Amino acid sequence: MADTDLMQLYSRRILALTTAIPHQGRLASPQGSAMRRSPQCGSSVTVDVALDGGRIAEFAQEVRACALGQASAAVLGAAVIGRTRDEIAAARDQLLAMLKQDGPPPLAPFQDLETLLPARGYPNRHASILLAWEATLAAMDEALAAAA
Repeated sequence: MADTDLMQLYSRRILALTTAIPHQGRLASPQGSAMRRSPQCGSSVTVDVALDGGRIAEFAQEVRACALGQASAAVLGAAVIGRTRDEIAAARDQLLAMLKQDGPPPLAPFQDLETLLPARGYPNRHASILLAWEATLAAMDEALAAAA
């Protein structure tokens, strides 16, 4: 990887997101919890959720990931409250398409994922970028199953 590629990958904007990850920690009484780990790099994200009417009412995340995984978790955390499972899944799918199929960045309220466009060319980083999204969906699935 050339130094200029590395500089673009870890841009100031990405690094700024890593310092402002919302909802860090764990919930005292989650309705659903899930942990996802990337076998490629060892990054992990644990998510706790509490739902109200199928929407995320409370959210917490423990993020132990590279800068790209942290940036992705920061964007998710900033807009996750009040979202349904379908909204989170749609944003995750848009993020995946942006990374793997040269798709456009996800729509609002997750448009700041555009910051991760330089990661397209680094498929070994994609799993870490998706961890928070996968953990959130799994935690929501657990909470929805418990409520059914």
